[in-house]
Amino acid sequence: MDTQNSIELDRQVRRNAVVLMAANAVNASILPIAVTLGGLAGFYLLGADKSLATLPVTASTVGAALTTIPAAMLMSRIGRRKGFVLGAAPAILGGLLAVFALMQGSFWLFVASLFLVGMSGAFNQQYRFAAIDAGTPAVRTRAMSLVMAGGMFSGIIGPQTVIFTNDWLSPIMFAGSFLAAAILGCIGLLIASLLRDVAPPPNHAARLLNASGGRSLAIIARQPRFVAAVLCAISSYALMSLVMTAAPLAMIGCGLTQSDAALGIQWHVLAMYGPSFFTGKLIVRFGKDRIVIAGMALLVACAVVGIAGITLAHFWITLILLGFGWNFGFIGATAMLAETYRPEERGKVQGLNDFLVLGSAATASLLSGKLIGGPGWAFINMIVFPVVMLSLTALAWSFWQRNAAGREKA
Repeated sequence: MDTQNSIELDRQVRRNAVVLMAANAVNASILPIAVTLGGLAGFYLLGADKSLATLPVTASTVGAALTTIPAAMLMSRIGRRKGFVLGAAPAILGGLLAVFALMQGSFWLFVASLFLVGMSGAFNQQYRFAAIDAGTPAVRTRAMSLVMAGGMFSGIIGPQTVIFTNDWLSPIMFAGSFLAAAILGCIGLLIASLLRDVAPPPNHAARLLNASGGRSLAIIARQPRFVAAVLCAISSYALMSLVMTAAPLAMIGCGLTQSDAALGIQWHVLAMYGPSFFTGKLIVRFGKDRIVIAGMALLVACAVVGIAGITLAHFWITLILLGFGWNFGFIGATAMLAETYRPEERGKVQGLNDFLVLGSAATASLLSGKLIGGPGWAFINMIVFPVVMLSLTALAWSFWQRNAAGREKA
């Protein structure tokens, strides 16, 4: 009977993975729209001082960071399906508010609109965790990879939306694309409503979350494996945010077009999520640590190309390598994190992880706007090297601690 239940549960997990992948493909496509146009619209709306041009993009990341823990806790209480449906609402409202802000020429209202879009993005971050809520280990890993692969389609949907809808509400620049973003949010909501909860029932999950048997976050966070997983996730995401946010402005500053920038972001997002079709299999075969190391190496390669030149090819190759590096580093680190908590600790640990990761990404995107107008594009890429070295040091420390613990038990 237990075997039959396990087979049925795995079947439900695989079905959910398909739904989550589709929802991720649609909802995550709003991010490329915000990234491609957020800084450009900010530049357009500001007066003489353009140093805050990337603040709208930063606001979206801050909105996500501040909502991560509430989103994780809410889903632990009401279930994944209801949580994802509610989580789509801020994206819809944010897209509509962005249209209004652009029509009014209000920079700060536009910043607020992308903050709402970011809040919805915090719920999107839970897609990968929803994929590993239940099922056998092999099914969970592949389900997470499939869900993340949905982002590959978002890399096509988002930038192509920018290209084909930018003149919808002409002559108001960028407004048509944000109206399209609101429509995408509505479609994503409908897809998410098809999800079936496979985790413990909401009331039981809430009791588990507050159970005295669960360890405190302070104890969990002292694990070397936790430190390495979170630091590698932070590095992957923050470096991606730093370089990606600066890239459209750098490309325009080097005489390239808005379409060049949009297509560059498209290639970047495709590279972010495309490998997810096989990242899970690579993790199973080679182990989480090696995949994370490969991700860090790709981030270094991205920085090298970014420093080497400022042609269209240099920018696009930089963004593609950045996407590959993020994929291996971030998915590998997420899989590592799952080793550090018990089922009853899931909600609070996932929420803390995403808060730290997205908080760092928000800081990186804000710095990006300052740095692109100061030290410049080459300096931004130079930052990659010390951050990667710090992550690899944490990973080596974790590996050494695990081996030492194994020797003691032997």
